[in-house]
Amino acid sequence: MYAIIMAGGSGTRFWPLSREKMPKQLLKIGGEDTLIRLTVARVLPLVRMEDIFIVANQSLADTISHQLSSKFPRSWDGNFILEPEAKNTAPALGLAALHLSQVDPESIMVVLAADHFIRKSADFLDLLRTAAKAAEGGYLVTLGIKPDRPETGYGYIKAGDACSEPDLSSIYKVQAFVEKPQRETAREYLKDGRYYWNSGIFVWKTGTLLSEIEKHIPPLHAGLMEIRKHIGTDREAEVVKEVFKSLDPISIDYAVMEKTDRAAVIPADIGWSDVGSWTALDDVSERNQAGNVVAGNVIDIGSSNSIVYAEKRLVATIGLNNMVVVDTPDATLVCSKDRAQDVKKIVDELKKRKAEEHLIHRTVYRPWGSYTVLEEGDRYKIKRIEVNPGAKLSHQMHHHRSEHWVVVAGTARVTNGDREYDVHPNESTYIPISTKHRLENLGKIPLQIIEVQNGEYLGEDDIVRFDDDYNRHATNTRRPLPQVNKEVV
Repeated sequence: MYAIIMAGGSGTRFWPLSREKMPKQLLKIGGEDTLIRLTVARVLPLVRMEDIFIVANQSLADTISHQLSSKFPRSWDGNFILEPEAKNTAPALGLAALHLSQVDPESIMVVLAADHFIRKSADFLDLLRTAAKAAEGGYLVTLGIKPDRPETGYGYIKAGDACSEPDLSSIYKVQAFVEKPQRETAREYLKDGRYYWNSGIFVWKTGTLLSEIEKHIPPLHAGLMEIRKHIGTDREAEVVKEVFKSLDPISIDYAVMEKTDRAAVIPADIGWSDVGSWTALDDVSERNQAGNVVAGNVIDIGSSNSIVYAEKRLVATIGLNNMVVVDTPDATLVCSKDRAQDVKKIVDELKKRKAEEHLIHRTVYRPWGSYTVLEEGDRYKIKRIEVNPGAKLSHQMHHHRSEHWVVVAGTARVTNGDREYDVHPNESTYIPISTKHRLENLGKIPLQIIEVQNGEYLGEDDIVRFDDDYNRHATNTRRPLPQVNKEVV
């Protein structure tokens, strides 16, 4: 059994806390740990750590790898299956299936989302074990969540007859997949008892999925077979990119599950939430006596059934009802709960304006530490940089900016051209344009510096790396698909 964790989502409905380069799966929502680390920990009793694979794009892979290795100490570089571009779940899972078919042709795939919340982990694992038995029999199994309200934000699955096999009586053949319903229809589904929320959690044999892809999505299957020809060659990455560029975006639900005669659903009461919008905090977080979810530096007087989230800045609220208030250092959201799904429209507008608030936070985390943008203007940017003990930035150069560093705490080991020297608190140093340089913390406490950048272009992509502990200077930083097993082929 192998776990495939889908971690490519952008989580736009959780803006402003979630950003394109820090999506919700990397955030602590409703718990003491991030959603992706909770997902990995949840499945570990069932699957070996080396048999967990993360499907993501290159821009998120480094951050995910660092976040996982900080909790599960090992290198995760070989556990990534990278999408060259987002084309929805069918191409992504097809690529994952191709990967697993080379690792283990008899493998069973457990497909999980990186950003779901599940309260009843033991029950969840029991259901996966049962689903694996059905997968061995050729079924494509999905977990159907027992609804507890007439939800209009989820797709539904209608269960048909129970599977005829003696040990699969708790699993039902899928009669129909239903799109997100209107409120009255959702009420009817709840009364009927045969309808379940579509969780997006799947269990199937890798070979079965590839056969169904061949039957129902011939262009995708042809592309996967073209990729297979080049696995392990210099053209592998190029071919994967070419194939994905030619594919139409399509979900695995629409492309395969709604068309196959092998679909089965297993009812699941596991305390599940897809954490799809801010209102999901009502399900995954504790509420006070007034029904409020309050987190951070908040003073509230007389509000009810509301969500108020603050970071460092004080947020004061009075007499709110059924509202969402989220404050971050560079953006604040205020909306009614009834319109929480529309937060995505804000993100779309930010993209149109080419505003950075949809892309990154003022504080950005890196494998070596973090930086916070304190102020920026025409031809200058001021940052606070924190480097973890024993960590160092890449050996790098900038074409368009110079940098001035002032040490606030700790001692900085600085490489500046051909010189190497230490800079202590209340001391500074200057890095000219086009000069190779490096910042390192050899001490036992975090190194904190104030960096003033000056130049005609101050974008984060003005960086040329010559050496890097985290392999970001390489053009292909992650393991390619495994070599083809000639005996299997």
